[in-house]
Amino acid sequence: MTQEEAPPPPADTNADAQRVLLHMPVDIRNMSLVVLAGLAFLFVLHWAKAVFIPVMVGVLFSYALSPVVNWLETRRIPRALSAAVLLLAILGGIGTTAWSLSDEATQLVQALPAAAQKFREAMKARSGRSDSALETVQKAAAQIEQAAQDNSVPGTTRGAMRVVVEPARFDIRHYLWSGTIGLIALIGQVTVVVFLTYFLMISGDTFRRKLLKLAGDSLSSKKITLQALNEITGQIQRYLQVQLLTSALVGVLTWLALLAIGLDNAAVWGVAAAVLNMVPYVGSLVTAAGSALVGFMQFGSLNMALVVGGASLVIHTLVGNLLTPWLTSRASRMNPVAVFVGLLAWGWLWGVWGLLLGIPILMIVKAICDRVDDLKPVGEFLGS
Repeated sequence: MTQEEAPPPPADTNADAQRVLLHMPVDIRNMSLVVLAGLAFLFVLHWAKAVFIPVMVGVLFSYALSPVVNWLETRRIPRALSAAVLLLAILGGIGTTAWSLSDEATQLVQALPAAAQKFREAMKARSGRSDSALETVQKAAAQIEQAAQDNSVPGTTRGAMRVVVEPARFDIRHYLWSGTIGLIALIGQVTVVVFLTYFLMISGDTFRRKLLKLAGDSLSSKKITLQALNEITGQIQRYLQVQLLTSALVGVLTWLALLAIGLDNAAVWGVAAAVLNMVPYVGSLVTAAGSALVGFMQFGSLNMALVVGGASLVIHTLVGNLLTPWLTSRASRMNPVAVFVGLLAWGWLWGVWGLLLGIPILMIVKAICDRVDDLKPVGEFLGS
């Protein structure tokens, strides 16, 4: 009697099940609500940016100027008086600088169109072609259209009225009105920022005490809230100090370099480089391109234009890639990839203002997420 062969032992499915089945503590309903809430929050930020941007700018200015007001308060000077004098001094300095450089800036703006046209002609001459391929095709299409109109049969259009669409004439009132509206809006936003900064500076620790009161009755909650507020204050103040130092250094070096090259209105370009240095990634390119264009207009040589633009770009690169990261890492430990992605997001939401305010907002978000258990993964992602 033959004994039946025993079937092979079943495979160890326990390990496979452990590999395939993974418990994910994620509630789909809660995740959907979080996604919808995030999308709604982004829509509100974009829709109400006219309100959020002045508020954030005022908060940053108050963080930057509060140490000066606190120091004056220790000298028995009232906060209201010291804040008012400080803001008036800053506005007066900005106005005086703008007025002193207004003539040079006007000449520079007026020279830009001529510089662009001259640069275009030089590029055509350098390439050895009178017209580009696109311009040749456009001219050929215009000639074919003109020939078709000239050879049209008069009989087929008998009784028809020819309609010629003329472009609208230049109306100076329209441009004056639009410029006036833009100027009024700018003055209104500056006024809101100034008053908001003033009220925040004279309030002192009022909002800090209110936030501690709202944190809860337990000592641990108040301690965590106080630590987050201190970290936010310290990081933002150090970040603003770094930006002020690097921007001033870039402005002085750009002014000296362009003055040594012999470029006209070098002081204007120094101020422009200092201001645009606060706009990450974009400001340096704008300064280099504009200075190169004006350098070509002045010297009439592409090589000199490259020298002018290259000098500006080298200064921004050295300061931005060597000094700024070292100082910023000491100010706050942020992940460079997360910062770049965050700047893209805030730039998409608020434009240039988003690029200016993106890093301080990310600092605030990281300081809060590091102290909330459910948000610690976000803080870990933003950290270096």
